[in-house]
Amino acid sequence: METPFPPFDPDGDNKDTQNDETALRLRDIPLRTIFPNLLTLLAICSGLTSIRFAIEGRIEFAVAAIIFAGFLDGIDGRVARFLKSTTRFGAEMDSLADFVNFGVAPAMLLYFSLLSEVRSIGWIAAIIYASCACLRLARFNVMLDNPNAPEWRNRFFTGVPAPAGAVIALLPIYLLLVGVEKTEGFAWLATGFTLLCGFFMVSNIASFSGKNITTKIRPDLVLPVMIMAVLMAAFLFTYPWKVLTLIALLYLASLPFSIRNFNRYLAKDEVKSKEE
Repeated sequence: METPFPPFDPDGDNKDTQNDETALRLRDIPLRTIFPNLLTLLAICSGLTSIRFAIEGRIEFAVAAIIFAGFLDGIDGRVARFLKSTTRFGAEMDSLADFVNFGVAPAMLLYFSLLSEVRSIGWIAAIIYASCACLRLARFNVMLDNPNAPEWRNRFFTGVPAPAGAVIALLPIYLLLVGVEKTEGFAWLATGFTLLCGFFMVSNIASFSGKNITTKIRPDLVLPVMIMAVLMAAFLFTYPWKVLTLIALLYLASLPFSIRNFNRYLAKDEVKSKEE
């Protein structure tokens, strides 16, 4: 008897056998293969719920939903690698989730809470931001790793990644929640800032990737690191909007330094190539 759903093939390896009876008897899928995909689906649900909260005017919950989606986005890939369950299906779904969570949801939150004050111009800014997030993710997916590229290039992203773009794009919302008055002038500034964040994502500016952060900690630094993590969590839960404002400002302040470091590495490579 034919099942109502096609067999789940996470790597797409059975496309040529879908007309055969054996295609309906694929091996059982281990739960560890599905679990990271469930995390990604939860992230999408959180991003979509953020849009609902934005429409209802519950800005705090909308921001929290995007932050929670970002947390799930940060762990689903690591969980997949830890469980040795990375699949093409999961990678494609992760990109779609990033577009919803860090492209559409922030754009809708910005528009319904602030950009609507400048009417059609604010809507255009929201559309451009979401489109830039889509283009950023598409470019990231098609960029091929160059095996001959120097190791230092792994320390940088080309353009601001979508999750970081969402964090800094929501800076006007954090300021509203801190107590800044919502005026038409502030809405115009937020509109320009939203366009700037979209430009950051699709530009060629170098931003720190964090891939070179070590996964090992010296024994004498374990306790200080744990204490710092607890302090950061305590401040985030106690003063969430002030801490998020500070994080966004620090990230923006880091961009000139990442560009400078990238150019220094690039200049050293050019000198070496000339010497050779």
